[in-house]
Amino acid sequence: MTSGTDDYVYDEATGEWRPAGEMAAVATRAVRDAAGNLLSDGDAVTLIKDLKVKGANQTLKQGTVIRSIRLTDRDDEIDCRHDTIKGLVLRTEFVRKR
Repeated sequence: MTSGTDDYVYDEATGEWRPAGEMAAVATRAVRDAAGNLLSDGDAVTLIKDLKVKGANQTLKQGTVIRSIRLTDRDDEIDCRHDTIKGLVLRTEFVRKR
């Protein structure tokens, strides 16, 4: 027997099983990049300025492409991965949809 909190939905954009409530909340939000383009899970974005990454002693350069983003519970942040940095969270004001 399962309750509503135990239901999971397969997210084709990320290839992961995610809680159904989380997927429903993400689907109803409008997350936009610096240019006002609508972002969704699985999109690729480009950095519009150089960003120093805290804790990694590394700078991501303007024009760097970040693939397979994931929306977070905040409208101004996205979760993503870079080749050298795992668990990267970027603010949407510094990215543009590709």
